[in-house]
Amino acid sequence: MIYLKKAVRLAETDQDEIHDVVARMLAEIDTGGEEVARRFARDLDKWAGEIVVTPETRAAAAALVPDRLKADIQFAHDNIRRFAEAQRASVTDCEIEIIPGLVAGQRQIPVSAAGCYVPGGRYSHIASAIMTITTAKVAGVAHIAACSPPRPGVGIPPAILYTMDLCGADKILAMGGVQGVAAMAHGLFGLHKADILVGPGNQYVGEAKRILFGTVGIDMVAGPTDSMVVADATADAELVAMDLVGQAEHGYNSPVWLVTSDLGLAERVMERVPVLIDTLPEPNRQSAKAAWADCAEVMLCDSAEEMATVSDRYGPEHLHIQAADLDWWLQRLRSYGSLFLGEETTVAFGDKTAGPNHVLPTSGAARYTGGLSVHKFMKTVTWQRATRAAARPLAEATARISRLEGMEGHARSADIRLAKFFPDESFDLSAADVPS
Repeated sequence: MIYLKKAVRLAETDQDEIHDVVARMLAEIDTGGEEVARRFARDLDKWAGEIVVTPETRAAAAALVPDRLKADIQFAHDNIRRFAEAQRASVTDCEIEIIPGLVAGQRQIPVSAAGCYVPGGRYSHIASAIMTITTAKVAGVAHIAACSPPRPGVGIPPAILYTMDLCGADKILAMGGVQGVAAMAHGLFGLHKADILVGPGNQYVGEAKRILFGTVGIDMVAGPTDSMVVADATADAELVAMDLVGQAEHGYNSPVWLVTSDLGLAERVMERVPVLIDTLPEPNRQSAKAAWADCAEVMLCDSAEEMATVSDRYGPEHLHIQAADLDWWLQRLRSYGSLFLGEETTVAFGDKTAGPNHVLPTSGAARYTGGLSVHKFMKTVTWQRATRAAARPLAEATARISRLEGMEGHARSADIRLAKFFPDESFDLSAADVPS
């Protein structure tokens, strides 16, 4: 594999400085509660209006959204809901008789309360509201809170507010940033304390979720968004170039990667990307230009297998295959957040309307985890029940293994059952003599 273009900076953040700021804010909110959260909203969001959005405000926002946009949002909502419902149907309760008399099983139980963060800074992430709230609703979460940064003098933009309401948010906070995350985690403003916090956000939101993890669950620790295109000689260079540009506009530190087996394609793409970036409006243009200059890479490989190996090593958040034999790629690839097969789809479809969730693992985390799904809002818990006959071999083996491990209390909880259930019998429950 040869680098035709190499990144000159990593997709990193000023983590130490951000951590200190966020930790201090969280500590202040933990101590001062709603009053401190309101102060941060005034200082950072420039918002002194209502925090808990009323039904009247929701209705007023819906009236401001054009019918065509409502139809588009409903189209996306339907697709995402249907995919989430299919995911939910794929996990079921089950039980098995492991040995005669010992029955064990699993249950799928949704968490009680979820907090969904919907970004609303430079970009109004309508799609993030659909991805998070809808998925929680389908999972069966009883209490769904959502928050989004209000705009000075406006509040949450009408389209985002309409979407939150459509998708089933029980309570909505006009509050963003660390203070919004903390409010959902601590159950401020009349919310149920969140069992899990989900949704994308800026570096401060991401750090707040990371610090709170353990107190609450989170979907994942996310870094800057990233995207890879794998293309062979059959790919359309213009489509490849535009797909890279479309993802580079996320931010100055958002990596985009091209892995290809065709030198001519690579050269055409590298020629076209700067031209296409220059056609973007500001501030998208500056973001994409910086991402391409500093974080982008173009890699030339000898074969499809080598391209797949490189892709698996990177573990991209978004992976778009524009190459022959798509079925081979689907079966071969092992490490990605979401996979896009063929030129007829694109990452933008998945980000906005297609159905699979767009809250995905970044920074190589796709090597060990997937993205947001109904499963993130659910707990797979297990149970067991035994007859006295089944308890006999279980207790004998448990007592001996426990004593070998030095856990006498465990051993005695097995012993006492043997003594009660089988009082007329004797058992050898000593630890095995294992050579050192």
